[in-house]
Amino acid sequence: MWMPKLYREFKTQAEIDHQYGAIPWIPDPAGVARGFAERSEQARRKLVAKLDVSYGATVDETLDIFPADAPNAPVFVFIHGGYWRSNTSKDFSSLALGLQPLGITTVIVNYSLCPKVTVDEITRQTRAAAAWVVRNIATYGGDAKRVAIGGHSAGGNLGAMALQTLWDQEYGLASDPFVAAILISGIYDIAPLRYSYLQPLIQLDDGVIVRNSPLFSIRRCATPTLITWGAAESGEFERQSHAFHGAWQAAGNQSELIAQEGAHHYAAIEGFEHSDSQLCGWLREALA
Repeated sequence: MWMPKLYREFKTQAEIDHQYGAIPWIPDPAGVARGFAERSEQARRKLVAKLDVSYGATVDETLDIFPADAPNAPVFVFIHGGYWRSNTSKDFSSLALGLQPLGITTVIVNYSLCPKVTVDEITRQTRAAAAWVVRNIATYGGDAKRVAIGGHSAGGNLGAMALQTLWDQEYGLASDPFVAAILISGIYDIAPLRYSYLQPLIQLDDGVIVRNSPLFSIRRCATPTLITWGAAESGEFERQSHAFHGAWQAAGNQSELIAQEGAHHYAAIEGFEHSDSQLCGWLREALA
């Protein structure tokens, strides 16, 4: 029986759910979640932390800042994932464990979640958070001229959307205020999620997809970008990363493409917890 295609070669929701659902590709998802929670709690106990710093008008618009020991430190702004409908900044405090010893101030962005707000609003909030950091991080010992931005999964999408922002026209900042970006396991064309288990919560329509799919709105941008994913993830995460890398370079921008050998969806960000990792090394060099 002939069936119409939902997205590219996919004909059923089950096929899309399998490719875009991270859980089936992780050997012990509950154990992975516990590990992040335990290490994040450890980070908040061990490191100096300024928690729940407000960057916007609503209670969800907060930042967790882990300052470096030395003043005038480079800064990494991280946007968490969770398909726009789960997780908070507190779930990812552990990322500061590898960055703080390198003298990098880590800022973890919190934002409202679907269906309380729309994907459009989440994009707006994360842009507001990034702008707040550039304007205010000196108060916390950070160097506003050495700010990198990044994100994972839906946060990779949001990080890419930040790079598309007309910062000079819309925020009064430099046109390219970030010296580097790391996008990890991002979804740069969100159209397939309209046909997935996520749709009842994230409520995508044609307009939301067009406005929030950075693959199709790339501007000329001077920010060097690392595009990476776990080699043990589904083929769609690899394809999306390759597609964004190609489009990013076609626009005249600079990027590197790295598959992390053996890494599943969440292991792809664990490198930030270890100062000697490939992720930390790339970021340290980019912020030098």
